[in-house]
Amino acid sequence: MSPEPWDPGLQSERTRLAWVRTATALAAGGLGAGGAALRGGLPPLPAAAFVLAALFGGILLSRTGVRYLRVQRALHEGRPLDHRADALLAWLGVMAVAVGAIMFVITRLPQ
Repeated sequence: MSPEPWDPGLQSERTRLAWVRTATALAAGGLGAGGAALRGGLPPLPAAAFVLAALFGGILLSRTGVRYLRVQRALHEGRPLDHRADALLAWLGVMAVAVGAIMFVITRLPQ
């Protein structure tokens, strides 16, 4: 039996790829939605929320390498993992998308 607390498979790598997918979706989706909102003649506030989501996604994407190294170090040293900063960035990005979408819908309602 191995003394390591994890299976020697690729769990950490799959988790890193999941964070990369989440961050890429926030970054690309935020930029795309922000551009569409501006081209659609909407006020800049919904576009700003989408661009903010893209910014959070970009920051999260830039942190994935460092996060992966922290996870590996924690696993090898038997320490608990701390994901609060990354989870907060992902949550803020999703909330920015939600706020942008709500503002997008409200500004498109017939008067």
